[in-house]
Amino acid sequence: MANNELVVKGIEINFKKINKEEYISLTDLARYANPEEPKIPIQTWMRNKDVIGYLGLWESIHNPYFKGIEFTTFETAAGKNSFYLSPQRWIEKTNAIGIISKSGNNGGTYAHSDIAFEFASWLSPEFKLYLITEFQRLKKSEQKELDWDAKRELAKLNYHIHTDVIKENLIVPNLTKEQINFIYANEADLLNVALFGKTALQWKNDNPSLKGNIRDYASIDQLLVLANMESYNAILIEQNLSQKERLIQLNQMAKSQLTVLKNHQPKYLSINKK
Repeated sequence: MANNELVVKGIEINFKKINKEEYISLTDLARYANPEEPKIPIQTWMRNKDVIGYLGLWESIHNPYFKGIEFTTFETAAGKNSFYLSPQRWIEKTNAIGIISKSGNNGGTYAHSDIAFEFASWLSPEFKLYLITEFQRLKKSEQKELDWDAKRELAKLNYHIHTDVIKENLIVPNLTKEQINFIYANEADLLNVALFGKTALQWKNDNPSLKGNIRDYASIDQLLVLANMESYNAILIEQNLSQKERLIQLNQMAKSQLTVLKNHQPKYLSINKK
């Protein structure tokens, strides 16, 4: 279970992932209507007959253990002046999973995004629109992060292929540890220069306030090309090409592949890691 937060119309709204599904805090959403007593808008919303019908339909689709008989009782009574239903009572009587609710300082009421958006719409159509927009923006940002991490891992895997070839072809007997480390670093910088136009040290000198290294700030496109370059450089090393010859070919490869990716990938993929 992972906790997250977004801000809509100045209101901090928590959401969490439960069983790979997004649940949004109804308690936080309700503060749009009643900042002091957010449980009141939730309970008022749940008195509505159409809302009970929607909740029951959602559960019947997604919850094989939903208690339909108890739901029918609530649906029949909904809309009457005497009808009252809290999230806790709904969960207890129907075995609902679309809404979860806990008491205490760390408690609150959460609902599956399908249900939370309906509640937001009841509060205010404008508020719902802002909520959906911000939620989608955050999901896209998370997807970009996942894409970046995947490409970074691919580059790391190819790194081992690259270093193994260096070890077999460029590391000769009787070299000192410092000399061996220099060869590895020199080959890594060959790729850096071919792709980024500068060595790791040059990048660090240009960006003294940034943590990490030049590859930590590469775009998704650059990471993908870097992974390809590591494999290709391994082949060129085995062909006994000089470092100068390899630099020329790797630079041409980087330019060509980046152009292809720029022209054919969705725009959201060509972003920089922040």
